[in-house]
Amino acid sequence: MPYEVAIPAAYAIGMLCAFVLNRLLVFAPSGRGVGVDGIRFVLVNLLGVAQVWCVSVALARIVFPAVGFTDHAYTVAHVIGVMSPVITSYLGHKYFSFRPKNVSAP
Repeated sequence: MPYEVAIPAAYAIGMLCAFVLNRLLVFAPSGRGVGVDGIRFVLVNLLGVAQVWCVSVALARIVFPAVGFTDHAYTVAHVIGVMSPVITSYLGHKYFSFRPKNVSAP
């Protein structure tokens, strides 16, 4: 599987696990159904996967070759890419995906 395809494929599997765990263990009930929370969760994660893909591919294909970094470049690029949306995704889920139904966003 090509590197550029493997990133979103793995992200989709992780997204399903993350949705279940976030809904059950991290955020208070939103007051909306699982389907609405799920759609909102996917929307935030589509932005996240775009961020992961852009960071990973830019590092692996442009930045690392430009600076001569070759030791496990794709792995390092992907680790950095996966870490890149930690804060943006958390805030997206807190204030959009799982925000309580009758509370306005800040």
